Amino acid sequence: MTEALSKTQELQSPPSTHRLLGRRIVVTGAASGIGRSTAQLFASEGASVALFDRDERGVQATAEQTNGHGFTVDISNEKAVADAVERAGAALGGIDGVVNAAGIMFRGLAADVPAADWRQVLEVNLTGAYIVLRSCIPWMLREQTATVVNIASAQGLLPNAPGYTAYAASKGGVINLTRALAAELAPKVRVNSVCPGMVDTAMADGHRHNVGSYALNRLADPVEIARAILFLTSAESSYVTGAALATDGGRVFH
Repeated sequence: MTEALSKTQELQSPPSTHRLLGRRIVVTGAASGIGRSTAQLFASEGASVALFDRDERGVQATAEQTNGHGFTVDISNEKAVADAVERAGAALGGIDGVVNAAGIMFRGLAADVPAADWRQVLEVNLTGAYIVLRSCIPWMLREQTATVVNIASAQGLLPNAPGYTAYAASKGGVINLTRALAAELAPKVRVNSVCPGMVDTAMADGHRHNVGSYALNRLADPVEIARAILFLTSAESSYVTGAALATDGGRVFH
């Protein structure tokens, strides 16, 4: 069996079992990549979705594909996020789930990265996730159960290459933000993180062949990460909170 055929078979989606029927979920970074794949998968599993992204055309395209509600919003802008969450909650009739998939990548050696660039990475990847959750928490606490999945990174678990200092620091922060909120919001809200390795999105441009340290010897397809997010959002993971799920093709064995 060829590698291409094997991957095609792995990516074939099983029939929907409506694991998220009736759920109302906010997905950030929904215009592309992991966020878009997650929104599409969640909609196919019965969820109603509110989609956040600063890319207006991209987020509206995803909204059309998922019959969702698209909001053009910069997640690092507190006022804009608070307004978008209120409108999303009203449109969905409540919020009982969040997927924080928005993020940016900045590569550069620590000695060369300006403080302004460092701050921007943390502002979007870490503070932005916090801002979204802070606005969504009151909505989620009104429900009997709710879930949060934050997209961290294998770099947040184990930085293993030069040039990722700011990104690794931001994603390490996401992992510990997840753990802190898991303790704070239990038992009503389960909070977990997914830690992908390299994924076949625009962030991987220029580095797509650097998979020698991956046991599976390839990049992930965004839908493979979305499936991990689905597991942590569904009742199948009902006894999981505070976890950092390495979804990295065996990049490292944690």
